[in-house]
Amino acid sequence: MRYLALTKQDREDMLKAIGVKKVDDLYDAVPDQFLLKNPIAELPNHQGEIEVENIMKNFAKKNRSASEGSFFLGAGCYKHHIPATVDHLIQRSEFLTSYTPYQPEISQGTLAVIFQFQSIISLLTGMQVANASMYDGATSLAEACLMSLRLKNTKKKIAIHGNIHPDYLEVCKTFLDLNQAKLVDKIDDSCSAVVVQYPDFYGNIIDLNEVRKKCDEAGALMIVVVNEILALGLLEAPSQADIVVGEASSLGVGLNFGGPLLGFFACKKEFVRQMPGRICGATIDADGKHGYVLTLNAREQHIRRDKATSNICSNQGLCATAFTIHTSLLGEIGFKKLAQINHHRAGFAFDELSKVKGLKVLNENFFNEFTIEFTKNAQEINHKLLAKNIIGGYCVDNKMILAFSELTSEEEIKNLAKNLGEIL
Repeated sequence: MRYLALTKQDREDMLKAIGVKKVDDLYDAVPDQFLLKNPIAELPNHQGEIEVENIMKNFAKKNRSASEGSFFLGAGCYKHHIPATVDHLIQRSEFLTSYTPYQPEISQGTLAVIFQFQSIISLLTGMQVANASMYDGATSLAEACLMSLRLKNTKKKIAIHGNIHPDYLEVCKTFLDLNQAKLVDKIDDSCSAVVVQYPDFYGNIIDLNEVRKKCDEAGALMIVVVNEILALGLLEAPSQADIVVGEASSLGVGLNFGGPLLGFFACKKEFVRQMPGRICGATIDADGKHGYVLTLNAREQHIRRDKATSNICSNQGLCATAFTIHTSLLGEIGFKKLAQINHHRAGFAFDELSKVKGLKVLNENFFNEFTIEFTKNAQEINHKLLAKNIIGGYCVDNKMILAFSELTSEEEIKNLAKNLGEIL
């Protein structure tokens, strides 16, 4: 598509068709103090391309790659091996496109991948339906909270059960504030839903059956959020829930500085018309052939904005494709085996770190990450580990959340325990 600049006459014709005299009239609704009166004059002096490249290179040198030394950071984003096949396949022009598959007759490949993604998510979560993906785990949870408000339209509270990722909660607060709703700690009959993380922020595996009982007593929906989707390869599927959301970027997408991430969203079939995002469905065409189409569009952004369940647009289609390729390469047995390896590495680390004096392992059960506690500030200890070429865990006061994967060797774990012993 060529870009052709507008002529002065083009602008005048467009303004006349709209019914205004000048471009500034289009911004009458914006308060005057927020308008930039002299854009060029108020911008700093520009740099040339070479100068900008050098500035950015110097910024990049300050970054520390996850592959530079031992890596134990998790808390929502996890380092896993991504097969080279994944990147190779998603670079095919059929997948690497901004085109949204509105025309099924020319989009069967893309739609088939979306349908496969939805099927995998439904299988892992134990839910009946899943959508075509969300932006990330945090916005998936926020959208789940909004969905519960629509389903329980007289209730304006969302109860938080246990330890939820603090960044997820911040996103939820932003969404809920705009809808005159709020997060609370107490579960009662004024709550539209109860949110529980599985495993929780500190790595503990929560008994979902107990949470289900509390939800039923309060007449609230049960929302389960999963930070590490690989955990569902070993843990029981959260089928007790009404809505299951979370983050899936650890498979296929991998770690990146700031994204992209990959949210997933699944729920019971009875709630499908209030589920945000796109849904791909299977059908039979006029010739009797199997095909795929975007379905239930009337609940999405195709209708009036204030009536739509969401306005997510093209979301994370390429990331969902990468996830689908990775999980398909693993297969059901490979997925479970990978989850087992992650758990075994964490178990080995649990045994090694339990021997270190000056720290305490807080978890009784876990998947691939757990929390240790020090008598001093954890971030100070992290800085000392970094000096020894070890990227430690996520710190909260005197606690450190450590994550382990198939890429974590036993030698690296022993070295972590040794260095922590020396620091403490």
